[in-house]
Amino acid sequence: MPDKTDFIQTINNGYHFKGESFTLGAAVLNGEVLSEAPVHLSLKTMNRHGLIAGATGTGKTKTLQVIAEGLSDASVPVLLMDIKGDLSGIAQEGILNDKIKERYGKMALEYVPKSFPAELMSLSEEKGVRLRATVSEFGPILISKILGLNDTQQGLVAVIFKYCDDEKIPLVDLKDFIKMLQYIGNEGRAGIEKQYGKISTTSTGTILRKVIELQQQGADVFFGEPSFEVDDLMRISDDGGGMINILRVTDMQNRPKLFSTFMLQLLAELYAILPEAGDLDKPKLVLFIDEAHLVFQEATDALLQQIETVVKLIRSKGVGIFFCTQNPQDIPAAVLSQLGLKVQHALRAFTAADRKTIKQAAENYPETSYYQVNQLITELGIGEALITMLNEKGIPTPLAHTLLTSPRSRMDVLTEAEISALTTQSKLVKKYEQTIDNVSAYEIVSGKLEEAEKRSAEQAAGKTSSKPEPSALERILNNPAARQVQRTAASIITRSLLGALGLGGRRSSKKKTSWF
Repeated sequence: MPDKTDFIQTINNGYHFKGESFTLGAAVLNGEVLSEAPVHLSLKTMNRHGLIAGATGTGKTKTLQVIAEGLSDASVPVLLMDIKGDLSGIAQEGILNDKIKERYGKMALEYVPKSFPAELMSLSEEKGVRLRATVSEFGPILISKILGLNDTQQGLVAVIFKYCDDEKIPLVDLKDFIKMLQYIGNEGRAGIEKQYGKISTTSTGTILRKVIELQQQGADVFFGEPSFEVDDLMRISDDGGGMINILRVTDMQNRPKLFSTFMLQLLAELYAILPEAGDLDKPKLVLFIDEAHLVFQEATDALLQQIETVVKLIRSKGVGIFFCTQNPQDIPAAVLSQLGLKVQHALRAFTAADRKTIKQAAENYPETSYYQVNQLITELGIGEALITMLNEKGIPTPLAHTLLTSPRSRMDVLTEAEISALTTQSKLVKKYEQTIDNVSAYEIVSGKLEEAEKRSAEQAAGKTSSKPEPSALERILNNPAARQVQRTAASIITRSLLGALGLGGRRSSKKKTSWF
């Protein structure tokens, strides 16, 4: 049996940090909760990203909530992707009950209910801050990914973006994109082909149908202006707490492409805007992506490579990303290898495939003589997890079976009245609630087409007015029968004149010959 004293010392050494940290829970050995072996999370390493995994109902979302609360206490802003709709309660105090008393008693900790500064956000028409982005901000690659285009169609989308960039034509919303598709497939096709190459009308028709399909899924609400400024995610509340931004995306599960592409666009914009920061004492912003498999679902190799690149590089900007999913295998290996903190809740072994998954999951953790990891993963209770993270030197900490603390905020959703009160007092809701429809591709191209039609009409009118109405004599002379009469009369006159000049003909002794 593992030595208890040695284990406590190992945990204390491994989870003792020089910089700021907060408590996740207490280590467990042989079923005993060891309050003298607390497990802390270092703020300095939070930009090394993380994974929260486990089967349904094992407490992943509550773990996410606990970490978000600790970050807010440390004045670190947070963005939560609320797929299931059960994170809004973070804006209200929790309620102490017997189960929480028992849990905190085992850890020798005090439970203090607390509400946290929160901002509700939405990609659709739900209550909250409206998050929008322009078509130009998404770019040709991400737009093509949303639409599920092939290589040829992606090339055509790239031509549209290139043409709009060259001509200084803004692509703001989907009606702009549709207008450009119609333009390059019809009136503008000849001119654009001279500069950018052959354009397939079949491809333009296919893309147009897919854009209309996207509109039917409600994407018109998301694409437009004012575009959301990512700086608004990194706010500190009046009492010094980091703002917890809750993006309510409960209606995104049937639109995983729009959700995943939005996430990548947001990360890319954060990377482009934020200056290099290196390893800070605490991160500037931490993002939690619940149901992370939606981000990677149906992703192309090119898109996966983009995600991997952004995850690798954005840590230097002081941004941490945490993926929350049921199975670690939902995360591509290249991304999984970049995640420093791993919180593994229970996995269930019902089939041979499940047992294989558990074995693979166990191999993601440091070797330990204190636990049989393969077996322990299936025996973890609700609110328990296996934890390892990188310390301040970048070395993995010892694996710790941990009884986790409970959220101090409400572990349930807000009521409609509470949601209304929260959004009514929000400054950001007022900032982004009005849709702006500035002059963009739709108006510019429509104006070009109207001018072209007007010029054509004027030219046609000019040609008609420059020709005087033919006279009665001209109409007669232009008649074919009249022209034949003219030719006959001319012949007679000509012969008469030639005869008068003595050239009408000469006589032969044998017969009479005429010139005509």
